[in-house]
Amino acid sequence: MIFIDTSVALSQLFVEDRKPPLSMWAQPFIASRLLRVRNMDAIERARPEQFLSRMGSQLIEGVALAELAPPILERALEPFPIPVRTLDALHLATLHHLRTSGLRIELASV
Repeated sequence: MIFIDTSVALSQLFVEDRKPPLSMWAQPFIASRLLRVRNMDAIERARPEQFLSRMGSQLIEGVALAELAPPILERALEPFPIPVRTLDALHLATLHHLRTSGLRIELASV
């Protein structure tokens, strides 16, 4: 299973040069519920055609979303080895929580 953050999903939606290989998209995905909020916000700000909004919704439908439960929020408040922004801390805390729950997960980020 692969944990994706917002940068991965947006790089795919906006067809950026720096994005994961297409073969990665055949894997099962999981992400923080934050992914849905951040992706739809970025799509809305870009004022895309309806097609891009549909693609964004379809991409997110294929991703299992982990709730931002209290242990995740608490972990996000703790220091990380390097300084991270708030939303990145929430993604990383979610990944940490899933891993400590016994799931074998790789991180995809761009």
